[in-house]
Amino acid sequence: MRLKICAAACVETFCGGPVGAAVMTLTGLGAMLEAGCGSESIGEYSKHCVSLSCAVVLRLIWCKRSFHATLEIFRLVRYTNIMDWQTLPPLTALRAFAALAETGGTAAAGARLNVSHAAVSQQVKQLESHLGVALVDRTGRQLRLTAEGRDLADALSLGFGAIARAVDTLTGADADRPLQVSTTPGFAAQWLMPCLSAFREAHPQIDIMIDATPKVVTLEPGGIDVALRYGAGHWPGLEAELLFCSPLVAVAAPKLVAGMQITSPADLVRLPWLQETGTTESSDWLRQRGVTEARAAGLVQVPVNLLLDGLRNGQGVALTVREWVKHDIAAGRLVLLFEDPDETGYYIVTRPGVLRAPAKAFVTWLRRQARQTVSCE
Repeated sequence: MRLKICAAACVETFCGGPVGAAVMTLTGLGAMLEAGCGSESIGEYSKHCVSLSCAVVLRLIWCKRSFHATLEIFRLVRYTNIMDWQTLPPLTALRAFAALAETGGTAAAGARLNVSHAAVSQQVKQLESHLGVALVDRTGRQLRLTAEGRDLADALSLGFGAIARAVDTLTGADADRPLQVSTTPGFAAQWLMPCLSAFREAHPQIDIMIDATPKVVTLEPGGIDVALRYGAGHWPGLEAELLFCSPLVAVAAPKLVAGMQITSPADLVRLPWLQETGTTESSDWLRQRGVTEARAAGLVQVPVNLLLDGLRNGQGVALTVREWVKHDIAAGRLVLLFEDPDETGYYIVTRPGVLRAPAKAFVTWLRRQARQTVSCE
């Protein structure tokens, strides 16, 4: 029997770092990757899609082989094997190990599963015996996962998380949970909040929680549904879709730089700087351009809602997203000093798998709103 799994629940890249994991879906759990498959086999099965479950990582660990391929290759592959369920470890052992990895100790894992710590320890040892691989390093005072253990823990987290979300969706258990969105304070203030009334009018039944923070928040089941992140679109294990392009720019008020000859980023260390509280953007930007000299006029960190006001008032140089200051530059209120290559922007970032209905509606609205307000030029 030939099994084809749609790429809607496709995988994170296995390339380079720790072995990744695919989304384990209720319908796609039967798909598996034979560890002996090489690039020739991959090339034969083009134009087909695959969803790989955490069973793939188990198979790779058993055979102690590394599998390197890109996400694009996986999306063009069809596998024809059916999982031999009798070769997989017991589900109770996998649950025990997943709880141990999540909590960091057998006692806490036992409490989570409502069993004794000894039962958890026994199940984990049985799992290691089944796989023939050490998953836990017991040499220190505290248990630590081995590299293989971390690979498996990551796979199980995605797999069990996907199952939990699917069950919640089928049973309606998460129907009343507000839509949770994580984004930067700048994006929230400059783009999301001014536009959000349109979404509220179209979907008044959807409650929303917006977590505006410069920190990269982990997307976990039952937590953040959608993240709006700035970067180049590379967040391993997550799906990222470009919302709009807008590179970083270094800008200042004309009166601050009047009479100065600025030809390189090193010339900016003589000027005062403004930076959003909780970030290191300007320091990172200067260091990446070989500027290690201390800023002679100092640095003032301010909330994002005060950053643009300070810029316009001539209180310092700042890095910001071009989209937020393009009208100021055009009107002559700010001077464009430096601009990064147009390779970065804001992305819609989600966990692999099917989105909840509120999140799906929000993502659809984001795409439509971005087309109306900004474009990648």
